[in-house]
Amino acid sequence: MAEPAVPDPASALETSRQVTTDANGRLKLGVIWSFTLSRVAFSIMGVMFSVYLMKYATDVLLIAPATMGILIAAARLWDGVTDPLVGYLSDRTRSRIGRRRIWLYASALPMALGIVMIWSPPGDLSGFWLVAWMALALLVYETASTAYLIPHGALGMELTPNYHERTRLFGYAHMIGFLGSIIGMGTLQLMTMADDKRSFAFDLSVVAAVVVFFAVIITTRFLPERSDYQGRGNQSVIRSVLDVFRNPHARLLLIVFAIETYGIASIFTLTPYLVAYVFPLEAYLVAVMMTYALPQVLFTPFWMWLARKIGKQRAWTGALMISAIPFIGFYLIAEPGWIFWVLTFLCGFLAGCGAVVQPAIQADVIDYDELTTGDRKEGAYLAVWNLIRKSSASLCALITGLVLQYSGFEPNQAQSQETIDAIRGIFGLLPAICYLAGGLLFTRFAFNEAEHAAARAAIEQRS
Repeated sequence: MAEPAVPDPASALETSRQVTTDANGRLKLGVIWSFTLSRVAFSIMGVMFSVYLMKYATDVLLIAPATMGILIAAARLWDGVTDPLVGYLSDRTRSRIGRRRIWLYASALPMALGIVMIWSPPGDLSGFWLVAWMALALLVYETASTAYLIPHGALGMELTPNYHERTRLFGYAHMIGFLGSIIGMGTLQLMTMADDKRSFAFDLSVVAAVVVFFAVIITTRFLPERSDYQGRGNQSVIRSVLDVFRNPHARLLLIVFAIETYGIASIFTLTPYLVAYVFPLEAYLVAVMMTYALPQVLFTPFWMWLARKIGKQRAWTGALMISAIPFIGFYLIAEPGWIFWVLTFLCGFLAGCGAVVQPAIQADVIDYDELTTGDRKEGAYLAVWNLIRKSSASLCALITGLVLQYSGFEPNQAQSQETIDAIRGIFGLLPAICYLAGGLLFTRFAFNEAEHAAARAAIEQRS
């Protein structure tokens, strides 16, 4: 790492941009690592949450699919309250150690507790009390993760105002974060191989809780934050959220982001069911997920180059529309031959574009908000984005739960043709339609590099 250790939390709060950039205005690698490493820890359990939580609940804890889908959806409804509130409060916070960093410190312990609660419910609980425990566990974890993810993401948006450096930041963050995904895939493989999955889940959750706690505490200590942004949010939480939707560029971006998030959630939520009950590939679950995840990282430099070459909007629009093709392919193929692996690879390759480009565009439209309102309310924007992300994922979980429940799904048994067709439909056709619609919508996005440069010049001149 290029930068020396920051001596204490208070000294990390700096006004000068030279803290985060070199003489050429490029973000220092030490800053990028400090921003990203805590998310490596999150990625470990993120794989487990996204890929295996639904199946763990239905096949191991024996919670009805519709019930678990409703629990996840209810947790997202709670996010509808906490996300905007945390975003607003972090925008308005004034603290010796920064308006974002104090939230990161405070979230570490309850997040660790929530991880253990979700994956390790007491063994003597069943029926209503098991469902109640899972509801409480989701409430604790989702609230604490909101208190971390929104301020942390907002801080990332503030690290540089440079149009292309933002793509570089989130491109590197995506690649570094993949380290956690690799570990997460390994833990997923161990989980699928474990004879006593509940015992393994307990051990895993304790280790993960410790790792997440210390990762957040340590990386936050070395993460710089600008003091001149403190307290610059809107005075009203309602107006802060409404400003996000009044921003025409943000409004369109949100719609497209929700559509893509649903497609990604379909892969993570339904792949365990697809390989267990549609294709005889359950022993290769981790290999399937790696085939999806690896091209996202390998081709990150390609998407960074393409975004600079033809523009962020054109790159992402093309990736969205082409993504419909492999999803349709999953619906049509009858056997898991080589074409299955090619389609999986293509899904991952195309998803990598959004992972790199979308947060960079998001930071750009927040600059447009500053131009029109004079506020710096990254927290409010991240709150709405986080809510959209969670809502899309929970909608996928809810639809999955209801479709499985009412198509005659039986855990750990061969499924009827009706259930198999239902899994194919919600894994393949529905995301394909969403991706195609998202790509068509995003052709209307107009806040390009030239418009962003004009907005930044006006902001700098005004200040």
